[in-house]
Amino acid sequence: MNVRSLLVLPLLLLTAACATRRIPGTDIEDSEDSRAILTVMERYRAALEAKDAKAIQALVSESFREDAGTETLEDDLTYANLPAHLQNLFSKLDNPKVDINVRRVQLLEEENRALAIYYWNASWRLPTLTSRSQSDSELEQMVLEKRDGQWKIISGI
Repeated sequence: MNVRSLLVLPLLLLTAACATRRIPGTDIEDSEDSRAILTVMERYRAALEAKDAKAIQALVSESFREDAGTETLEDDLTYANLPAHLQNLFSKLDNPKVDINVRRVQLLEEENRALAIYYWNASWRLPTLTSRSQSDSELEQMVLEKRDGQWKIISGI
């Protein structure tokens, strides 16, 4: 081993020690909050497949709101009307399959919020409309807030 190698080795070890740990198989920083957010998202995915409106309701914050991409308030989803909306939707669906691939989790410490960028791919059947399976996929952003030590969804489902 030469002198140059001896000088570079401590620098490499220091750089490796300071590198941010990532959750295996992702580019997401390995932290307690990131893992908790991923757990919420996995529970959401599983509840969708199980058509379990109560489980989804347990994952959303009381400040949950979705505007459905329109300016009218009539089609907005809130914590209060989400269970009825989900029950109605799930009664029409057969065999939902959902994959969620979380691309990024960004913690917004000053607001006790986080953003999760995820790609979802879903398939389902609507037997009252067609015998063929339907599918859709999209890149989405979920916003979560931490209250009383728990991460809850406030938008992006």
